[in-house]
Amino acid sequence: MTDLPVSFDDIRAAADRIAPFVHRTPVLHSHRLDEILGGRVFFKCENLQRIGAFKARGAHNAVFSLSDAEAAKGVVTHSSGNHAAALALAARNRGIAAHIVMPSNAPKAKVESVKRLGGQIVFCEPTVAAREAACGKIMDETGAELVHPYDDSRVIAGQGTAALELLAECPDLDVITAPVGGGGLMSGTAITARAVKPSIRIVATEPAQADDAWRSWTAREWTVGDPANTIADGLRTTLGQRGFVILNALLDDFVTVSEDGIKDAMRLVWEVLKIVIEPSSAVPVAALLERKLNLQGASAGVILTGGNVDLDHLPWQA
Repeated sequence: MTDLPVSFDDIRAAADRIAPFVHRTPVLHSHRLDEILGGRVFFKCENLQRIGAFKARGAHNAVFSLSDAEAAKGVVTHSSGNHAAALALAARNRGIAAHIVMPSNAPKAKVESVKRLGGQIVFCEPTVAAREAACGKIMDETGAELVHPYDDSRVIAGQGTAALELLAECPDLDVITAPVGGGGLMSGTAITARAVKPSIRIVATEPAQADDAWRSWTAREWTVGDPANTIADGLRTTLGQRGFVILNALLDDFVTVSEDGIKDAMRLVWEVLKIVIEPSSAVPVAALLERKLNLQGASAGVILTGGNVDLDHLPWQA
């Protein structure tokens, strides 16, 4: 793993750096879910993290990795989701400016969340080119440091701390799995898991209707897939280049799941664990439910990535 853009030492350093600012989230287990899913399953509940998602980890590591001179100029990112709120929170905790580029069609609730946390929002057209252009303009004008939502080594290191906590609490896991959008969480998870327990099976999961990362991993060539069309809105982004390198090197398997599977898994977790998770969190659970990932009596760790849900538009109510 010495040639990868993030090391296990980076992740251990991130754990120390962000400890004062993030929650050590609980790990839940249910005998009923064991029976349904075919093995012992332990759920790392990042839906109970600050801002309701694992993104708080990577954002805080990036912000608190900056020198005082760098931090004084602020940070900037483009995001309409959890990373926007996470970076705003991390910047507030360090007492610096956070410039958040959001598309004009960003959900109102997420815009209000960023405002509440002190982020300075700049709206743009809802295209990747427009987002990047707006970020570039802010960087030119302010000198702010770009913190990419996932294709950033500091962010990946921070995200890897969730798996570090999970494996400390559940050292006997046979499998560890998480969903893939941009690849930051799964990359950090893979680096941590391979370092802590080399024999563990590392499996990535993705919606079949947003499978660009699966295609890249299968072809061993970084490619952009068809436009994502999945209820797992947190996974509609494309795989980052750093994530591509890391997942190619470390993954044992990669599976995709159906939209119905995501809905069924999300509802199952709500009903049995009595916690709120968003569709993206349900993707690895769907892999177990659909037997795309067969435990055969083994034990698995699943990272539930977030719990930010529009309660007026639940997927099973459509």
